[in-house]
Amino acid sequence: MRYVPVQWNGFKYLYDLAFVAATVVYLFLFLRYGPHLAGPQPGVDGAIHIARAFGSCAFLMLSVILAIGPLARLDRRFLPLLYNRRHFGVVTFFVAATHATAVVNWYFNFSPVPKLNATLSANTSYGQLLGFPFEAFGVFALIALAVLAFTSHDFWLKFLTPRIWKAAHYLIYPAYLAVVLHVSLGALQDETNAVFAVVVAAAAGAVCVLHAWAALVERRRAVTADLLDGWRVVGRDDEIAEGRAKVVLLGNGDRVAVFRHEGAFSAISNACAHQNGPLGEGRILDGCVTCPWHGFQYDVRNGRTPAPFTDRVPTYNLRRQGDLLLVDPRPNPPGTPTEPVPALEAAT
Repeated sequence: MRYVPVQWNGFKYLYDLAFVAATVVYLFLFLRYGPHLAGPQPGVDGAIHIARAFGSCAFLMLSVILAIGPLARLDRRFLPLLYNRRHFGVVTFFVAATHATAVVNWYFNFSPVPKLNATLSANTSYGQLLGFPFEAFGVFALIALAVLAFTSHDFWLKFLTPRIWKAAHYLIYPAYLAVVLHVSLGALQDETNAVFAVVVAAAAGAVCVLHAWAALVERRRAVTADLLDGWRVVGRDDEIAEGRAKVVLLGNGDRVAVFRHEGAFSAISNACAHQNGPLGEGRILDGCVTCPWHGFQYDVRNGRTPAPFTDRVPTYNLRRQGDLLLVDPRPNPPGTPTEPVPALEAAT
């Protein structure tokens, strides 16, 4: 078995180049043609237009980031887009920070108090909907994006532990809600052109629909397996393709990925030790399953990452009853070798 660690590769460079190029093109087109498409807008000068360009770009980038996850669950062809999504998020933060800097410098450059204080104290009408201090939502979203960007490196994942790190990175959802409220109660209130309002509604609506759709599909897929003599029923051999897995939902909510490799079956936890990525959605390459989120790899026969890496996931015992494959719902300690169960055609 040959193991090649998944680090920087040609695809990652291409991925980064593609979204950075798309960001630059969007900003250029907005700055070059946006004023002509929007028509005459009293009070909107070049500085405000720059702020709008970076603000709208950050909103669209965040919408795309949140759409990648459900798209990958609905269609495996989107899985490669998950590999480097953290870089996408870091760039989004810097675009959003540029927007915030442009706004604060323009509106509060000559304020007698510090700019941040002026931003948060210029409007304190928290008791009304129209005229609500939308700036507060923007500040919260920017802080949340900063936390996500500056803890994106694997050092923080290791330091905080995957559970805490992942919980912290769920901030992206309230951050997105805050951005939608920031735009809806702010820029859209003074917008005379309906195009921007339609784009915001369409993007936010698409994100919501995709997440709801993916959750519904996953719920249908992950039906709790039937019990047979205390073991969970995986199914028949022909339900699992070579190099792929079937995910079985246990009674306690844990998921087991049962892989078929070289005519035999092995079972490991569905949760990657890196960021709890769905191992069952990956495929086996050179004897190891590759996590579809960030490329971490595990030998499905023992749940271990090949040397020199030391990450491990729990394994599960399999057995056969008639033509059915069964899995023991009790996990083995992480990294415990198990004996693969031969496929029926291989056993005969």
